[in-house]
Amino acid sequence: MISPDDQMRLAHAISDEEDNTSGEVVLVIAEQAGHYRAIPLLWALLAALITPWPLIWLTSISTSRIFLIQLAVALTLSLALSWPKLRYALVPRSIRRAQAHEAASHEFLRRGLTRTREKTGVLIYLALAEHHAEILADTGVADRVDAGLWADIVADLTAAIRDGRMTEGLIEAIRRTGAILAEHAPPRLDDVDELPNKVIILM
Repeated sequence: MISPDDQMRLAHAISDEEDNTSGEVVLVIAEQAGHYRAIPLLWALLAALITPWPLIWLTSISTSRIFLIQLAVALTLSLALSWPKLRYALVPRSIRRAQAHEAASHEFLRRGLTRTREKTGVLIYLALAEHHAEILADTGVADRVDAGLWADIVADLTAAIRDGRMTEGLIEAIRRTGAILAEHAPPRLDDVDELPNKVIILM
């Protein structure tokens, strides 16, 4: 998903930016935000429900054989559609986005971003399977920063990922996030690193 060397580069980028701010940046990269295991089953059952009608209208196959065909269709499709690329393709974009946002919000709480001293934690969250990136900021930053700034960073990050430049895109997103934090949450004399700088990888 991302090499150890690139993880080290990203961790150094976070550390460098945090030298200029009392804020905290956490980067979470998830292979997937959700599994969507019910999706193949739903499509398979829908196909199985449709299957008997042309057989009833156009053939003289017995009811018991039609039932066996239905069962075979359901089993075959549920297995075939479980292939990850197909499974994700069948999930509506709105559901993938909602699942990724819910996962990002969960990670925001789980990683302690609501517990920094000045409420200046920022999460950069990436869900690869959903092609979703998101930045969440705690109230000490969110209340002072136009949401459009975060949206611009996310747009450039997703463009970089599409171009095959994920690490470079993430480093630039970290740099721009750090610049925003430096402006709105300058460093304190008694500042300490409250959260780890390492990249959090979720498989």
